[in-house]
Amino acid sequence: MKKIVLAFSGGLDTSFCVPYLIEQGFEVHTIFVNTGGTSKKEQIKITNRAMELGAKKHINKNIDQSLWKEIIKPLIWSGSLYQDRYPALCSDRYLIVKEAVALSNKLKTKNIAHGCTGMGNDQVRFDLSIQALGSFNTFSPIREIQNKSKDVRAYEIKYLKERGFKVSSLSSSYSVNENIMGVTVSGSEIDDWKEPSDESYILCKKPDQYPKKDKKIKIEFIKGEAKKINGRSLKGADLLRKLNTDGGSYGIGREIYTGDTIIGIKGRILFEAPGITILQKAHKALEETVLTDKQSFFKPIIGKKWVELVYSGFYFDPLTKNLENFLEDIQQSVNGAVEVCLSSGRVTAISVDAKKKLVNKDSTYAQSASWGIEESSGFIKLFGQSSSTWAKVNKNKL
Repeated sequence: MKKIVLAFSGGLDTSFCVPYLIEQGFEVHTIFVNTGGTSKKEQIKITNRAMELGAKKHINKNIDQSLWKEIIKPLIWSGSLYQDRYPALCSDRYLIVKEAVALSNKLKTKNIAHGCTGMGNDQVRFDLSIQALGSFNTFSPIREIQNKSKDVRAYEIKYLKERGFKVSSLSSSYSVNENIMGVTVSGSEIDDWKEPSDESYILCKKPDQYPKKDKKIKIEFIKGEAKKINGRSLKGADLLRKLNTDGGSYGIGREIYTGDTIIGIKGRILFEAPGITILQKAHKALEETVLTDKQSFFKPIIGKKWVELVYSGFYFDPLTKNLENFLEDIQQSVNGAVEVCLSSGRVTAISVDAKKKLVNKDSTYAQSASWGIEESSGFIKLFGQSSSTWAKVNKNKL
């Protein structure tokens, strides 16, 4: 019997995939990759679900620290958001594919399946990543049945029930994806461009639940990577969890966003990313203190392109790593501590202690300088010479 690896979540789509693939003649091996949004108790339920559906073997893999190292760290370095709004919370998909490919290689099979639909971005991220990591046969059962039924969910439920499998009657109004980076919420009234209900609050508290007092947090960075909170050393994923909790209590990083998707349509989502929002704010405050003006102007161009590639399915393209290498190199002097203040729906960097501030001790902006009036006048004359020459040649008059 042919072996196949299925990226499994335990939801309706991937639950359908197990018996469907078995009926196609496959021995199904399922893998659940936990990127930080699933408890041990839930992982046990996922394992049991896979086995009762007929999987030959199921494994759970926890990779939250890998997500920090391979995705979150360069995201913070980039200082960028997709379309200046979205912190690419979907990026964990690449590591899910990476683990599925590793299991496929271990089982010596070239067959990999996923539960993505033909209506979203994840199908692009999964398929492109699988192609980039080797010569594999990619199977997408949900896309296949979309040709058979307009109501895919109803088709899946009927299919499972006809084969004696239980289907949970409990279902949220929303589609929720969570990892240590944050949570993305879509569906129901969000899709209709209406105000989300209270049920949509997951990591963030509602405004009437915000603490009355502001909170100050000190974050220490080494080569652009956050290492400590209030003097306490924490591993990357644990540090982010701490900031998600602290920031979420103030509603920080909660946004409603309408963006341009990979597949060419508008998509409206709600997301909560308290920790990412805090880290990017603190990192930016430190970085702008130690980089030269040329570095500060050019780096956002690289960061923006890196985020665009990662969002669009090209994490494993060589250019993504090329850009990441630049971002890493420019972080060598980004060392120091930033104190941030958390308040209602907002984070502010209030103090910076950088080891290598680019500050001239003899000069303070708008206060004092080590140069004279003649030097200032001469500089301004030369600095604006091109514009003043154009005005003279063209006899510019207001």
